[in-house]
Amino acid sequence: MLELKNITKTYNPGTVTEMCLFKDFELSVKDGEFVSVVGSNGSGKTSMLNIICGSIPIDSGDCLIGGESINKQKDFVRYKKIGRVYQNPSMGTCPNMTILENLSLADNKGKHFGLGKGVSKKRIDDYKAMLSTLGLGLEDKLNVKMGSLSGGQRQAVALLMATMTPLDFLILDEHTAALDPHTADIIMELTDKIVREKKLTAIMVTHNLRYAVEYGSRLIMMDKGHIVLDVDGEKKKNTKVEDILDLFTSISIECGN
Repeated sequence: MLELKNITKTYNPGTVTEMCLFKDFELSVKDGEFVSVVGSNGSGKTSMLNIICGSIPIDSGDCLIGGESINKQKDFVRYKKIGRVYQNPSMGTCPNMTILENLSLADNKGKHFGLGKGVSKKRIDDYKAMLSTLGLGLEDKLNVKMGSLSGGQRQAVALLMATMTPLDFLILDEHTAALDPHTADIIMELTDKIVREKKLTAIMVTHNLRYAVEYGSRLIMMDKGHIVLDVDGEKKKNTKVEDILDLFTSISIECGN
């Protein structure tokens, strides 16, 4: 279980641009939940993910995984058990390295590196099998550099890389926002398949209300550092886009978006 307890975060303290985003913020995510998070710009969605991942410090409060505080853990330590896919398809992969080399790096995540070869030929067939599940024909392009792939192909590989090693949490930071609608639909289907098959606990931030409604077991809407809507179970299954559109629109207008 992931727990954010009494989180307080102020940006630019002591300046004219000081802004308190979170004040005693609380959130609990049960093991196996797939949480979709929506909200207007500035609502705190990405900041919440960065706090979980250790990318930004907090003023007070605690972040716990499995009942243990991870507040003092560096971000690279947290990433041993957290996978993250970013909005920009170019992040999370190395463009000047081949697909094979990228997968090898991900395969060794959290392990100690020596002076041995970075690519294991014994794993090539396994990599091909993994890539074939994407349905994009990438299993025949292991020696192609990541930078030459399309945005959708790179995002699909990034999603695969983020989930290759055992995880506690998968963090999806608007991972379809930079893609065209058709490619975004493909990536969402792949995301749902991977989360279900690997039985992952996932938090997905998205601006796409349809994705938030159609995917996941729980839906959260945020506004100015607060959770203003939280539905799960049967209520989540029965939720339609029009059920949350009015609230989302009113918040966006109030924020000037």
